[in-house]
Amino acid sequence: MNVIDEAGILAIATRMQRLADRMRKDGLLIYKACGVDFEPKWFPVIFTLHKRPVLSVVELAAEIGYAHPSTIGLLKELEKQKLISSRRDKGDERKRLIQLTDKGKALVEQMKPVWEIMTEATTDLLKTKNNLMQAIIEVEDAFDRQSFLQRAMSQGKIVVKR
Repeated sequence: MNVIDEAGILAIATRMQRLADRMRKDGLLIYKACGVDFEPKWFPVIFTLHKRPVLSVVELAAEIGYAHPSTIGLLKELEKQKLISSRRDKGDERKRLIQLTDKGKALVEQMKPVWEIMTEATTDLLKTKNNLMQAIIEVEDAFDRQSFLQRAMSQGKIVVKR
């Protein structure tokens, strides 16, 4: 057991990040083993645009739950790879509309069987006595009701200085 493991609940964010990193790393290996050239970090954007073909940058950021700057960074990478394209919204020139290119759509078709493999592997990985997906949903809902910061402040031991 390492120090982070010993820290218990204090290190939960670090443990979740570590788990996510491991899944992304193995996800990359699965894509490569299946002959698909794809970065797992691109998944939220590609999958969302597969399900919702045209979105503004703001709508896309909201769909994937990422901050606007993080979303812009991913979009730049995907545009460089020619997997997405953007155009100005005719109704609102300030908006950029994002969609998959033909190359991006072809990649999605190539990935669909890989997503099935990953879903099965993840389902197998999550066969534990606790339901991790349900726990994540419950914690996200609790976060929506009251943030981590709000919970810490409600103890009356800290005051956030702005």
